[in-house]
Amino acid sequence: LVVVMATALAVNQPSAFSADFRSQELQQQQQWKLKRLLRALDGVRGHNGTSLITLLVPPRHPLSRPAKLLAEEIGAAGNIKSRANRLAVLWALASVQQRLKVYSRVPDNGLVIFCGTIVTEDGKEKKVTIDLEPCKPVQSPIYLCDSRFHTEALQSMLETDERRFGFIVLDGSGALFAVLSGSERRVLHRMSVELPRKHGRGGQSAVRFARIRLEKRHNYLRKVAELASGLFLEPDSGRPAVDGLVLAGSADFKVELQQGGLLDARLAGKTLQVVDIAYGGEVGLNQAIELASDCLTGLAYLEEKRCLARLFEELGHGRQQLVCYGVGQTVAALESGAVDTVLAWEELPYDCVLTASRQLKLIPRQACRSAAGGQHGDGVEVTDCGLDEPRPLIDWLADAGCPAAGAQLRVLACRSPEGVQFANGFGGLAGLLRYPLDWEDPESLQSGAQTDAEAVADEDASDVYDCFDLGDY
Repeated sequence: LVVVMATALAVNQPSAFSADFRSQELQQQQQWKLKRLLRALDGVRGHNGTSLITLLVPPRHPLSRPAKLLAEEIGAAGNIKSRANRLAVLWALASVQQRLKVYSRVPDNGLVIFCGTIVTEDGKEKKVTIDLEPCKPVQSPIYLCDSRFHTEALQSMLETDERRFGFIVLDGSGALFAVLSGSERRVLHRMSVELPRKHGRGGQSAVRFARIRLEKRHNYLRKVAELASGLFLEPDSGRPAVDGLVLAGSADFKVELQQGGLLDARLAGKTLQVVDIAYGGEVGLNQAIELASDCLTGLAYLEEKRCLARLFEELGHGRQQLVCYGVGQTVAALESGAVDTVLAWEELPYDCVLTASRQLKLIPRQACRSAAGGQHGDGVEVTDCGLDEPRPLIDWLADAGCPAAGAQLRVLACRSPEGVQFANGFGGLAGLLRYPLDWEDPESLQSGAQTDAEAVADEDASDVYDCFDLGDY
C-alpha cells in the first residue's frame, strides 16, 4: 500500500518527453495510477477511531478557507476524550496544514489530500500524507474525518470519463444484450427462443403455418425491444443510459427490429450502426465490436485489442520477430534500449526490489506475500536489500524503467479475449522492439546494454540502467 501511495504522488509530475506522442499515454497512465491508489485507499482503516482525513478543494477556491477550517478543527479536537485518538487527529490536522502551505494556489483541477495513521497488513501503524491533483475538476469542497478515506468523489470522476455503448445481438436462437464501456465488456442479459422454420409441408394449411411462423418472429422481436427498453433506458428519467446502440445479427432480424417500429424511439435515435454477423451469442458480440469499431473510437477496450493484435501479428514473423514476451525477456530487452513500447497487464503478478549491489530482483507476487518475514521466491532477503523495499514491477516500469529507456508504456486491463490470452499465455508483459534482437547471444545484449548505459550516464540517468542483472534472466 505504501508503495502504491508513493507512486501515486507522481500522477501530476511533468513529463520529460515531447508531447507529440506521449500525451495519450501519459493520460492513460495517470488514470491507471489514480485507480490503483483509490483501490489501495479503499482497503485501509484507521488505527485510532476517526482519525483519517479526506480533504477536497475545488479549483479557484481560496486556500484561506480550508486553512481556517483546519484551525477550527484543531481547536475542537482538543475535546476528544481518548488520548490516542486525540493525538492521531491532531497530527493529521497539522500535517494537512503543512501540506497546504506548499501550494501558493489551488491547482487547475483542484486539490485532494488524504492524511492519517493507517494499519498495515502486518498490523503496524503507518502515517501517510497524500496530495494530488485529480484528472477532472473537483465540483464541491469536502472535509471528512472518519475511520476510512472517502474516495467516492474521485471514483465518480473516473466513471464519468467512460462512454457507454449498448449492443443487441440477435439471431434465430436467441438474443444477447451487452454494454461496452472503457476497457470493460459486460453482458447484461441473455434470452433464448425456439422459432419454427420454413418447410414445404402442410398442404392446404401451409399458409396458416407461414402465418404462425411470422407471428412468432414478430412476438420475439417485440420481446427483444421490450428488454432493450428496460436495459438501456434509465428507470427514473427515461433517458437513454447509453451513448450509442449497435444492432447486430444474422438474416433480417436486426433490420426488422430497426425499421419495424418496435424499438423505442429514444433508443432508435441512438442507433449508430447495423452490422451483419455470422454467429450469435458472445462470439457474435466480439464480431460486432470489430465491425463497429469505426464508430467506437477512443475506447480503451478497442485500443487494447489493437495493441495486442500488433503483438500477435509480429509473433508470426519467425526468428527475426520484433517482439519480446515474458518478464525476464522483456526486462532484458528494455535494458538494452531495444524496446519501443511495453505492453503490461495492470495486475502484473510480480514485485521487484533494488538490492544493495544495484541489481533489480524480480519476485513473484505470491512468493512475496508468502514470505512476509524473510526469504523471497528468488532468494533475496528483504532486510538486506539496502536501497529499496519490494514494489510492484508495473510501478517501477512506469516511474523508472520505461522513461529511462525512452519506451512507451501501455497498461492493459486484459478484459478482452485477446487480453485474457495475453495475461495467461504471455505472463502479462511483452514489448514491441525497435529492431530484432538475437536472444541466443546474451553477450551481445549485455554489451549493447553497457553502451546504452554509458550514453545515458551523460544525462545523469545511469542509475536506472545499473540496476539490471542480465544473469538472472
